[in-house]
Amino acid sequence: MVDVRYDIAFKLYPYARVSAQDAAAVRHPVVIVGGGPIGMALALDLGQKGTPVLVLDDHEGVGQGSRAICFAKRTLEIADRLGAGQPMVDKGVVWNVGKVFHGDDKVFEFNLQPEPGHKRPAFINLQQPYFEKFLVDAIRAAQEQGAPIEIRGRNAVTGLTQHADHVVLDVDTPDGRYQIEADWLVACDGARSPVRDMMGLSFDGRVFEDNFLIADVKMTAEFPTERWFWFEPPFKDSGQSALLHKQPDDIWRIDFQLGWDIDRQAELDPVKIRARVDAMLGEGAEYELEWTSIYTFQCRRMTKFRHGNVLFAGDSAHQVSPFGARGANSGIQDIDNLAWKLDLVVKGLAPDGLLDSYSAERVHGADENILNSTRATDFLTPKTEISAIFRNAVLDLARDHAFARPLVNSGRLSVPCVYDDMPLNGPDGLAGPEMTRPGAPCVDAPLQQGHLLDRLPGQFTVLALNAEVPEISDVGGVSIGTVSLMTDQDDPTGALAQRYLGACGAAIYLIRPDQHVAARWAQCDAEALRSAVDLALTRGAGG
Repeated sequence: MVDVRYDIAFKLYPYARVSAQDAAAVRHPVVIVGGGPIGMALALDLGQKGTPVLVLDDHEGVGQGSRAICFAKRTLEIADRLGAGQPMVDKGVVWNVGKVFHGDDKVFEFNLQPEPGHKRPAFINLQQPYFEKFLVDAIRAAQEQGAPIEIRGRNAVTGLTQHADHVVLDVDTPDGRYQIEADWLVACDGARSPVRDMMGLSFDGRVFEDNFLIADVKMTAEFPTERWFWFEPPFKDSGQSALLHKQPDDIWRIDFQLGWDIDRQAELDPVKIRARVDAMLGEGAEYELEWTSIYTFQCRRMTKFRHGNVLFAGDSAHQVSPFGARGANSGIQDIDNLAWKLDLVVKGLAPDGLLDSYSAERVHGADENILNSTRATDFLTPKTEISAIFRNAVLDLARDHAFARPLVNSGRLSVPCVYDDMPLNGPDGLAGPEMTRPGAPCVDAPLQQGHLLDRLPGQFTVLALNAEVPEISDVGGVSIGTVSLMTDQDDPTGALAQRYLGACGAAIYLIRPDQHVAARWAQCDAEALRSAVDLALTRGAGG
């Protein structure tokens, strides 16, 4: 029998017996263990590309509670490509401004997206259950269009046997156990990943000795839609830091730092939680406690994210502190990197060595996130007296001096990873802007009609700016799309030229299916493009 570990917010894929439970083990090209935002996004991406995928989740839907709430612009851009972005933005609370306080005093404020010309905001606040629901809604729409995606709820993986060319899974259901086989298995089963444990794999990193209380509070309040963070907040019993965020449905997320040596059960007493919230909001404030939890966190990762025909993504592969909104956002970047590679490998259009680049690039991304997350945690919770003196001196300086503000670390907020110096990067034959160098994610720009990223679907694409497009439609069976733009016609604000040309008059970019720049030139021919595509696919010259 499958254990039910948490309450469901949305019942999205109720258990239903399938014929495979009464037959010999059926082989699937790709099996994803774990739904959640990472597993569902990967299933949607693969299914839309035509690769059959089966999702096994041990529950029948999305759990209660806000959990991940800050979704970054890059995540929304990926969701747009998957057809799920607009409902998220429609439901979410858009914000760009954050304020930092020390005690009663405001130290400074910042704007995460000061420049115009982006389709999506810097961040939205949206409870994780909604984010997952909108992904599943998009899966249902894709299934109606023939996408080969299957979801089985209350199917818990309880055993795993890895072979050279496939994996055998033992699956527990309300009607008993059965087996399935997978050519490729992707573990998206969270920080306590059963798949990782079954394989005897571990994490490397730090456990931080601190506890944080999350309270989702339902109220009508006049606070602006901003991120407010307090160092040494002035509210009684609020610990070393506090955080306030607005969510949809008049829900406000409050985080209090409690320290390490606590009685967890006592701290979760609603009376004690209300005392803390009352101290922040003021006596007489009217609100309801919707959901509460206490968490500790770790900054660590697996040594590598590929182990033969088993791949790891999201929290099963890496964990960071919640400060900076790097958990779910980095997990979505994992699947954005993995889906196109796994799709081409399954279809026989790329060697399976391409999946080693998934591990290399996303380990690089995880290390960047862990570094930023660790620095934020050390700044938030100084471990020595001298560290506390330094932290407070920085906060004092930042009130009046802009040069000190970059040193204030209340959680460096998530930005997309750039794959600098990675093996898939092709030549940089353009003295162009740094922001769109090979390895970087494409930066959006408004066009005469629509936005640039909407023109870059999930395939290799040649982006030609004021340049003649070489004649090329595929490389070794991999389709190549073309977007040709003229800045005097298609660039009404000048943002496209500023972000992709700089001082150059023309450019040709090769864009990967995940919208990262593979290579760029001032001019190039079809042969140069073919070589760059082969390099990005880890194939020998000529495909």
